[in-house]
Amino acid sequence: MNTYSIFLQSHSYLRYFILICLVAVIIKSFIGWLNNKPYTAFDNKLSLYLLIFTHLQLVAGLVLYFISPFVKFGSETMKDKMTRFWTVEHITAMIIVVVLITIARSTSKRMPTDLAKHKRLAIFNLIALIIILGTLAMSGRRII
Repeated sequence: MNTYSIFLQSHSYLRYFILICLVAVIIKSFIGWLNNKPYTAFDNKLSLYLLIFTHLQLVAGLVLYFISPFVKFGSETMKDKMTRFWTVEHITAMIIVVVLITIARSTSKRMPTDLAKHKRLAIFNLIALIIILGTLAMSGRRII
C-alpha cells in the first residue's frame, strides 16, 4: 500500500467519526439549549472528540491535497468541474468547516452560562454540517 492510499483510507474513515460526533454534538447542544440543561462533562468531551477528529482529518486532507492526482494547478483547473472541485472547492469548504468547529469549541468554553455554551455549539456546528452536506452535494458523491 502506498502513501496516497494510506492517507486516502484514513481520510475516508475519519469522515464517519466526524459525522457521528458532529450530529451527536448538534443534537445534544440543541436539547441542552432548548431545555436549558446543564453543560456536562460528557458535552465537553463530545465536542473535544469532534475537534480532535476534525483536526486529524485536516492533517490527512492537507497531505492528500499535495499528493493527490486529482489536485492539479494549471490553465485547465477552473475549466474542468472535478479538477476545480478537488483543487479549490473541497479544500476551501472543509477549511471553513474546521474553522467553525474549532471556533465553536474554543469559544463555548469561555461562555458564562450553560445555555450560551449549548447555543454556541449548536449554531456553529449546524452551519458546519450544512457546509459539509452542501459540498458533498456539489461533488455528486454520496455521504456513505
